[in-house]
Amino acid sequence: MPVAYATHNRILTISLSGDIDHHSVKGLLHSLEKEVDAVLPRQVVVDCSGVTFMDSSGIAILLRLRQQMDELSGTIQVTGLSEVTTKENASQNYTILEG
Repeated sequence: MPVAYATHNRILTISLSGDIDHHSVKGLLHSLEKEVDAVLPRQVVVDCSGVTFMDSSGIAILLRLRQQMDELSGTIQVTGLSEVTTKENASQNYTILEG
C-alpha cells in the first residue's frame, strides 16, 4: 500500500491509498509511528482520498495515530473519507447510515 509523507511547519501530511485491511496494517503502523516520532509534528493530516477500502484494522490505525498525537499534545485531522470504502463483494454486508 503506497504511503506518501509531506512536512511543512510541523504539519505532517500522510496520504494513504489502496486497501487498508488486516493484511496491510502491520507494516503501515510501524511506518506511520516511525515518521511521527521523527517529525514530532504539532498536527497530522491523514488524506484518505486515495483509499479504496478500509476495515476495522484501518480504523485502529487512525485511533493509534490519535493516541500518538495526544502524547505529543498535537492534533489529527482525517480528510478525504468517502462512502466508497467497501469492496463490491462486501457491499452486501454493510449499511451506510446517513443523517
